Amino acid sequence: MDGPRPSSAADLTGDAILRARPDEPATGWRRALLRATGGLVNPGPSAEELRRRDILHRIRHPLLQSHRIAVTSIKGGVGKTTVATLLGLVMAENRGDRVIVLDANPDAGTLADRLTGESAVTVRELLRDLDRIHSWTEVSRYTSLAGRLQVLASEQDPAAGDAFSREEYEHICGLLDRFFNIIITDSGTGLVHSAMEGTLKLADSVIIVGSPTVDGAGRASKTLDWLLAHGHGQLAADAVAVLSCDRTSDEVDRARIREHFTARCRAVVEIPHDPHLAAGGRVELARLRPATRDAAHVLAALMADRFVP
Repeated sequence: MDGPRPSSAADLTGDAILRARPDEPATGWRRALLRATGGLVNPGPSAEELRRRDILHRIRHPLLQSHRIAVTSIKGGVGKTTVATLLGLVMAENRGDRVIVLDANPDAGTLADRLTGESAVTVRELLRDLDRIHSWTEVSRYTSLAGRLQVLASEQDPAAGDAFSREEYEHICGLLDRFFNIIITDSGTGLVHSAMEGTLKLADSVIIVGSPTVDGAGRASKTLDWLLAHGHGQLAADAVAVLSCDRTSDEVDRARIREHFTARCRAVVEIPHDPHLAAGGRVELARLRPATRDAAHVLAALMADRFVP
């Protein structure tokens, strides 16, 4: 007859020997009550706190290979760079791996201005020295830093920026793939320039940016039409639509716009009007209104849902 299984060190795991503790609230009156009663009264975390925990858990989804996110729109002035900025900051702040945002706008993009204010070294210099870069230290000489987020600025001379081609974008991504886990591309306005072809070819996920206005929503929908017509049906179906609400009107049926994109995309996120973003200066998450920060975190969680562990 078999005897009891011999014990081993593997049996002494934390889960096995630690007594289960009730979930404790981290903020608000629930936390205050817990501390005031010395832990005797524990109301537990609120539904809102549990929701925020779930969002952070999703943002931190493990990722073993690089994932490329393209932020795009057929129309300018709808907040595309702002969306790329918010996504990059939230991802970098809440993950332990390396995140970079790349400004692929051929018309002197403003991504670096919104994040670090540094654009003396750009993607053009990185392309020039591509064959001589073999380490993380060497790559970091061509980027600037916003917190933990690496930023690669676009060429600031519009005439020179026209030379940023599909092939060059692919070479850049080939290098970044070696050193970064998440690559967010702030694409140029429009969908027909050469760099955009490379962006869509290599993208694992797409964010379509629009606004709750007649022209902003219409152009975002036409962006989806263009993707479908040019062989990017899977990207379109799995896209996340972001409605930047800096421009809005009571005459527009925002619920109808949201329903339209909900039917066409995987998810819809609205970025509320925020004075800090509207100023057009450097973006800091701590200076955003709570609703804006929450929307940015929801967007990051949605994108991380598609990470392959």
